[in-house]
Formats: sequence, structure tokens, C-alpha cells
Amino acid sequence: MLQKLSIRNYALIDTLEIDFNKGLNIITGETGAGKSIILGALSLILGQRAESRYFFNQDKKCVIEGSFSLADDTLKSLFDERDLDFQQETLLRREISIDGKSRAFVNDTPVNLSTLKLIGEQLIAIHSQHATQEISSADFQLLILDALADHPSLLKNYKQGYKQLKTAEQTLKELQRQTSEAKNKQDYEQFLFNELEQAALKEGEQEQLEQELEKLTHAESIKRALLASSNLLNDSETAATILLKEAGTQLNGIEKFDAEIANLNGRVKSALIELKDIASEIATIEANTDYNPQRLEVIQERLDLFYGLQQKHRVNTNAELLAIQEQLSTNLNALLNSDEQLEKLKMEIEQLQQRLYSEAEQLHNNRKKAIAVAEKEIDSALIKMSMPNAHINFQLVQLSQLNANGFDEVQLLFTANAGQQAAPVGKVASGGELSRLMLAVKALLAKHTSLPTLIFDEIDTGISGETALRVGEVIDDLAKDMQVMAITHLPQIAAKGQSHYFVYKNELADKTTTGIKKLAEEERVSAIAEMLSGKNPGASALQNARDLLK
Repeated sequence: MLQKLSIRNYALIDTLEIDFNKGLNIITGETGAGKSIILGALSLILGQRAESRYFFNQDKKCVIEGSFSLADDTLKSLFDERDLDFQQETLLRREISIDGKSRAFVNDTPVNLSTLKLIGEQLIAIHSQHATQEISSADFQLLILDALADHPSLLKNYKQGYKQLKTAEQTLKELQRQTSEAKNKQDYEQFLFNELEQAALKEGEQEQLEQELEKLTHAESIKRALLASSNLLNDSETAATILLKEAGTQLNGIEKFDAEIANLNGRVKSALIELKDIASEIATIEANTDYNPQRLEVIQERLDLFYGLQQKHRVNTNAELLAIQEQLSTNLNALLNSDEQLEKLKMEIEQLQQRLYSEAEQLHNNRKKAIAVAEKEIDSALIKMSMPNAHINFQLVQLSQLNANGFDEVQLLFTANAGQQAAPVGKVASGGELSRLMLAVKALLAKHTSLPTLIFDEIDTGISGETALRVGEVIDDLAKDMQVMAITHLPQIAAKGQSHYFVYKNELADKTTTGIKKLAEEERVSAIAEMLSGKNPGASALQNARDLLK
């Protein structure tokens, strides 16, 4: 239940704090005094949109706080899912800065607006005179039956399964599209793959062949240079090896006289060995270097194949061609498996549909059973509110296709008079009849939900006299099981409250402010007497007010 509401810098309110009680809390006041302002502030901590132009003082931020007492752990899982601390005394806070930016908190933990709204909807439901049109909604009518059917787990499982079904159907549609496109490209991709596979590409082969091509192309000049180099090193009379050998001979005769000369002589001998080895390798390479036009032709053809494929696929290397070949192979294999995937997905969808149809059938049967209870209890509540001949009828129709709620379509028919044909409620009910019907529905739902607080905002439009008295009794009965707040202009309803709050205006200098106070017993008598007869009520009005309060 809502224990305290604190409002700072909102509309005509500078600072205001209200403590609420269990049972029925009545809020009255003159027209324009600010009852709707208080409700508007409360709606901010329930996640409604905020605008800075409604600030009392444009130089300060607006802060709305609501302190709630949670009687049990019903909402603990909701808090846990969002990593919020669950506390028996829970505080919702909304701050709106002067630039219009908004921040929301749950027990001093920052949250986004959707989380604040989700939690707020579990704590308070606001029902205004305009919300009576909600009863014409098929979704709301179905919600009534679901609340009485008491199948939240079944409905939750169905809704989750239905989402899975829609996702699977979308996946199937996309896979069918991709498969169709792939099959259209299959022949061409198969041709490209075969062409690359037949080329038997190897990474690094291109570079190796390009080097060999260079060698074969310049074979004659290479052989000539190698032969000349070999002669200079080893085969001419002035060959480097002969001269180096002679230098060693000269050093042999004198190395014994100087250790340094002996060391140099050793280096000469080593250089001679290295030079002979170089000369030998040059001679071998020269002997193996020949112009081979047949090999040159083979290499050129192979490289032309590489270059042609690279140009065709707009790449520069065999490594890139191999990557394309691998991708083509993946595409073709995927296409081979796509039919199997499609069949598997179709089977999963069929099994999911069977499960959902079974659950939808259970939902339908539960709703059918709930109809009798709903019609009986709502009719009974309408009788209490001076509508003895009123009757409602839920028409539940099974559709051929599944939807988000099963395969049911519901329509609520209503008649207020004996002998009158029932018709869709939105077409035949007057404003006063809609108000009472909605109150009857809310009273019924309150018995089957754990909502701690229900607010009625002037739903007594179009009723008066004895009917207003009966409506007050229904609201009073409802308040025995939950906290109810009723903003009303009818004394018959106001007199039913356990607590009575009066909203008033203060005219100070050039500033108008809104305030609220809890009325003492005698103050209630005066307030209700004024609701009966206007300002300065007489003795009869005051006595009438006392009688109502009794």
C-alpha cells in the first residue's frame, strides 16, 4: 500500500507530504483546487512522461517520492530479475531537472523509466472516468476472464511459446528466402568451384614459378656470367685460387719467424678453401643452367591460368583464390544441408504448434469456466449499485488461428434493462452505467489479484442519490481487502472513507499554491455538508452529513 506521497516543486505545489492509511482513503476538494495535480504527481512515479513546464519554480528540480509498504514477497522475483534490493518498505522516486531531464530510482538505485513503470504498475492502478472506455477493449475483457481463470503459469508458458513460434516462423521464412537465392546461384557457383578445384591451386606456387620463369628467360646470360666467374676464380692462369695459393706458399717460408704472419697464413689457407668451394658451386650451377623452351612454355601456361583466375575474381594472389574456393565450397555444402535444415525447422514449428494448440485449448476451457463466475459476480455488484435488471454476457469464440492469447476472441455484451437485447458494451452503456460496470469489474479483479492499491478518480460521473450510496458501499467493501483511494464529488461516497483528505488552494500575494490536509471528524462533517448544500451549510445539511458518516 501507499504509505506516504511527497511532492516538491510540481504544478501549484511547492512542498507537500501526505500520509495515507489502509482501507478507503477519500480525497475531496473544490473544483480546480488541485486534486488532479496530486494524481498527476503520483503518475510520475508510475513512469508517466514528465514536462518541466509544470514546475512550481522553474529554477528548481521537481522531486516526487512514494513510500510503499509491501505486505509479502510477491514482487521479490520482479526485483531480483532487475538486480534491485527488495525491501518491505520500498521507495519510488522521480526527479525532473529544470532542463527536462528525468531520473528514476527504486530504493535509491537508479533505474530506467520502463523499470519504474513496470514496478509501479504492480503497486497502484489508477482508474479514471475516462478509463471506463477500457472495458470496451477485447484485451481487457479477456484479462477479466484470465484473472478469474487463475492460470498465470499456463498463460505465461503459452505467451513465451507463441513468441518462440513467431521467431521460428520468421527464421523459416528467411531460410527459405536464402535457400531460394542460393539455388538460383547454385549452377554458377558450382562452375566457379569446379574451375578453381581443377586448377589445383597451391599457396606459394605462383611465387616459385615466377622465380623459375625469370631464371629460364635469362638462362643464356646467367650461364655466360657464371662461366666467366668460374674462369676468374679457378681456370685461368691468373685465377684467384692460383694467386692465393702462391701467396700461401710465400707465407709458408716465413711464418716461423713471426706469429702474426703464421696467423695470416692460416687465414689465407681458409680463404683458399672457401674460394675453391665457391668456384665449385658456381661451376655446378653453370653446368645445370640450360635454356629449356618446353619448361618455359609449361610455366607460362600455368602462370597465365593463375593470372586469368585472379582477374576473373578480382584478386591478386593464389591465397585469395583459395579463400574464394573455400567459401564456394561452404556455400555449396550449406545448400546441400539447407533442405535438411528446412525440414528440421518445419518439424520444430509443427511440434510447437501442437503444444500451443493444446495449451490454448486449456486456456479456452479455463476461460469458459470463469465466464459463469464473472457474469454472476458482476451482475450481483451491479444490482447492489441500483441496476437490478443489468446483465452482462461474455461471448467466447474459438478462432482457427493462434494469437498472442491463445485462439480465443471475446466480446462483452451488456444490457441495463429487462427485455432489452444485450449488445456490445461500448455501444449501449451510458456514462453512469459504464462507471458502475467498471467499478464492478475492478471489485471482481481485486479479489483475484495481489494489487495493493487502487485509485478511483471521479468514476462517480453520472450517478447520484441512492445509486451513489450503493456505489459507495461497493467501494467500501472493496477497501476491506486492499487500499483504495477515491477522488470524489459525491457526499455519499465521501462518507464511506476511513480517512478523508481535503485538497485546497492558498492565495498568497501573487502566488497560488495547492495543499492537502487530513480532516478530523468534525471537519469531515463540515466538508460533507458543503458537498450536500454548498458553502455555509445549515443545520439540516450538517445533520445529514452526520447521518451519512454513521
